[in-house]
Amino acid sequence: MSEDKKKALFVCLGNSCRSPIAEAVFQNTVNKMAIGHLWEVDSAGLADWNVGYSPTDRALNTMRKHGLRYNNVGRQINNDDFNNFDFIFGMDEMNIRDLKSLAPENCKAKVLLLGDYDPEGERIIRDPYFDNHDRGFEKCYEQAVRCSKGFLEQLEKGNVK
Repeated sequence: MSEDKKKALFVCLGNSCRSPIAEAVFQNTVNKMAIGHLWEVDSAGLADWNVGYSPTDRALNTMRKHGLRYNNVGRQINNDDFNNFDFIFGMDEMNIRDLKSLAPENCKAKVLLLGDYDPEGERIIRDPYFDNHDRGFEKCYEQAVRCSKGFLEQLEKGNVK
């Protein structure tokens, strides 16, 4: 009996900072749990600014610092994503509002705020793009680690609505 892959999509405004970091962290988390083969993981942006481009250097440096590999380029979310993915995670409330307004009626994907799975209760993953330092990127990484583990624990317990 083969298990169907679960599919998770991480979304932020431009697909250049938060969502690529969250994608890489989640993939790393499921790989470390020896369940990476059961997941398909991707990221996208609500806007088209970063389509075809790598994440920002600060995002890539943060990922490298933590031993995360990342080779994807930016893309924009599309209607098919809502029926291809099981879970679509937004990084903040504006992302969630926009995702829910884009979602086709009766779509397969559950649109979720990634921060709702942070055991420390920090619900919003703030956009560090305009910061003039790297601290926001590091904080995004730390939140993504906690939220990825928290989500997977809740999913295992059957607590994901």
